[in-house]
Amino acid sequence: MNRSIRIVLVDDHAVVREGLAAVLGRCPDLEVVGEAGSAAQAVEVAGRTQPDVVVMDIRMPGGSGIDACREITSRWPEVRILVLTSYADDEAVLASIAAGASGYVLKQVGSQGLVEAIRRVAAGESLLDPSVTGQVLAEVRRAAAARDPELALLNDQERKILGLIAAGKTNREIATAVYLSEKTVRNYVSGIFTKLNLANRAEAAAFAARKGLRPDPSANGTDKA
Repeated sequence: MNRSIRIVLVDDHAVVREGLAAVLGRCPDLEVVGEAGSAAQAVEVAGRTQPDVVVMDIRMPGGSGIDACREITSRWPEVRILVLTSYADDEAVLASIAAGASGYVLKQVGSQGLVEAIRRVAAGESLLDPSVTGQVLAEVRRAAAARDPELALLNDQERKILGLIAAGKTNREIATAVYLSEKTVRNYVSGIFTKLNLANRAEAAAFAARKGLRPDPSANGTDKA
């Protein structure tokens, strides 16, 4: 029989740690081997217990969970970090990934979702809560665009609109998606064509396809009028 997945819980609220320990304790393949209430304690307990997974909150008094994540993954690369937090903002997500976290889930995930996330991270997978995946993909696309001399001619809004053009959206649909007036969108489209030396929407769609541009998940418009 395979050994249990050894887990350290890090959260500045003891009641949260107790609740998590109770949930995980019901799973025979999971074993909580330590707890910490601060970033400094997290590093100390991880070093002492050598867990498979550290379930880490990122905002704690006296130190950041992101700093603890960075130190733990630097000193003990075999230890996997699963960020469990209430915060879904871009900065927190990207900073956690940059610090070496293997997973990022929100506390609304539910007991079974957390258990599965721990198992997946322990097995070597990387995962993101579905609610933050779009933010990370958008940032990856922005980084890739910055390295492309043609895409670098466009700002973030122009790249978003170009992706929507490629998806076959009309100016009215794009206006709804990006919360601008239709006239403003027409001006953006004209500017994109000029910057990229494109003659029409078909050429714009072909250009976007070559560059791998897709509609930004944060663009919500579906108006078909």
